[in-house]
Amino acid sequence: MSTTSKSRAPAAASGRAATKKELPERFKAYKHVWVFIEQERGIVHPVSWELMGAGRRLADKLKVDLAAVIIGPEGEATQQAASESFCYGADLVYMVPDNLLADYRNESYTKALTDLVNGYKPEILLLGATTLGRDLAGSVATTLLTGLTADCTELDVDADGSLAATRPTFGGSLLCTIYTLNFRPQMATVRPRVMPMPKRITRPVGRIITHSLGLVEHDIITKVLDFLPDRNSAKSNLAYADAVVAGGLGLGSPENFQLVHQLATALGAEYGSSRPLVQKGWVTSDRQIGQTGKTIRPKLYIAAGISGAIQHRVGVEGADLIVAINTDKNAPIFDFAHIGIVTDAIHFLPPLIAAFRERLSPYSRDRIAG
Repeated sequence: MSTTSKSRAPAAASGRAATKKELPERFKAYKHVWVFIEQERGIVHPVSWELMGAGRRLADKLKVDLAAVIIGPEGEATQQAASESFCYGADLVYMVPDNLLADYRNESYTKALTDLVNGYKPEILLLGATTLGRDLAGSVATTLLTGLTADCTELDVDADGSLAATRPTFGGSLLCTIYTLNFRPQMATVRPRVMPMPKRITRPVGRIITHSLGLVEHDIITKVLDFLPDRNSAKSNLAYADAVVAGGLGLGSPENFQLVHQLATALGAEYGSSRPLVQKGWVTSDRQIGQTGKTIRPKLYIAAGISGAIQHRVGVEGADLIVAINTDKNAPIFDFAHIGIVTDAIHFLPPLIAAFRERLSPYSRDRIAG
């Protein structure tokens, strides 16, 4: 694998070219872009469709097919996931239907995906950086002895067709582009909401290639005894909220952070925070926004007292409208905010909250969220 800094692209590109060797003969047959479609209990994770949009763009650049990979139990839900894949741009679908795959288990899913890769040889394999996707991607990459770039914020292909996978590094202070030069497939995971959701277009079901799992229950060490849903799974919905208000260290105290919560309530929005507030214990980790927290793409994002370091920026720059409130006119957040307000958020938020409470009826708040 090779790593380059985005800020020094020309020099880095020449350095990378100098280190690239001839692709081993056994890898020259690897073609096409694959996206793993993550589903649990009949529900496809939205990140899969987001990745189909990114995969379509890569496949078009490479002039190859885009394939969806569906691993799950036999039945209507798995077939429906295959049908939907064509609506999000798939040229074909690889499917492993087996009732042993009803619940995610690393051993069975790793075998299913690695068998598909070894049999049909994709050049690029993309997975969502979810709890399931991260576990599966690491196991598959290790089994296949290939490279994996995790938590990417950007995907592209360069002039020679190599996958350019960009991610923050050094604690989020630098963006680096990583290449898997001499191994295949080139693997990457992408967090939910980093890529825009492509438009769904109704299309007929295309070619589906079915592959058998080749396992029996006795072969799988891990056993599923019961399923207990996470009581906190719906605690916050930051990633898919249409309006988000967040606070940072500039608010000064947990008491002042309540202004963020009050503004979010007035707007009918979700609320979150930067990483330092989670580290201080002011906010729970499910409310953290940024590279090590949630990535968001709301229609409206209001940041109060947040400096806007790159770790936070990569988590919010997909928002349609970013409003930043900070006392420091040189704060990095003003470099990417659409509207910047140089003032103390502690004094600015109370009248703003009062104005929204006065002007917005519940019906109006619903319109903002919609």
